[in-house]
Amino acid sequence: MEADYRCYFCFARTFERLIEKYTLTATEKKALAAELFSLFHNGTSGFSVPTLSRELYRLFREKSGVADPYEQIKYESNERLLGEYAMFREMIDQSDDPFEIALRLAVAGNIIDYGVSDHHDLEETIAKVLDSPFAINHVGRLRRRLAEAGTVLYLGDNAGEIVFDKLFIETFRHPNIWYAVRGAPVINDATRRDATQVGMEEVAQVIDNGYDAPSTLPELCSPTFQQLYNDADLVISKGQGNLEGLIDAPRGDIYFLLMVKCDVIADRLGVAKGSFVCADNKSKREKAG
Repeated sequence: MEADYRCYFCFARTFERLIEKYTLTATEKKALAAELFSLFHNGTSGFSVPTLSRELYRLFREKSGVADPYEQIKYESNERLLGEYAMFREMIDQSDDPFEIALRLAVAGNIIDYGVSDHHDLEETIAKVLDSPFAINHVGRLRRRLAEAGTVLYLGDNAGEIVFDKLFIETFRHPNIWYAVRGAPVINDATRRDATQVGMEEVAQVIDNGYDAPSTLPELCSPTFQQLYNDADLVISKGQGNLEGLIDAPRGDIYFLLMVKCDVIADRLGVAKGSFVCADNKSKREKAG
């Protein structure tokens, strides 16, 4: 998905929050900001959103010397949600439709995104997602495809959120499911360390995609991941980052699960900002299923 002009302002705000987290001098901050805008000016023609985001975080790592600026935040996000795992497990199991409740919780978890904001009201988002219609609702289709698919590839997004993914996977219990994380740290996206921390291997086979963009760009991922992506009968794609990389993907049977956090994605999907979405990539603009 090519970057919209509005993406640049979002990137600038995110980058500003990031450099304020660390004890950089005014001169270092100024130099980083100058390189940021140089990158926008000289290299953004035809840039996809995930590619530009990857370049920004590469620039920050090189200039600051901080390899994983969200390492502590990711750990704390995972621990917080693991502490509430039993409560959410009981909520799901005691519901009339465990599959849909687990899916809705997984979508609610998508609010934990430090690339968009440092502040998240998870409890409010959970309450809303449990009581709101989806703007695009292909939950029934996804349920049917899971029952038919021989191999399922689930593309993870953020740390913390990964705990809700585990609850969802544990609920539908597919016999051959793979859970994919990023190949290296970027923003607060989940890596193998996060998957290990939350015990994802208890419910799925874990693989990293071999690339460090905050998205899934199959053509740039490892050959092993590419083969799994191409061979899987069904792909579940969590979050805006993965959607940005796969919204125009030629393969079928991709289901996007996300909370719509910006106007650019809202416009692309034809829904309101703040909406909850479960959409297959063959009919993303449909409002019911």
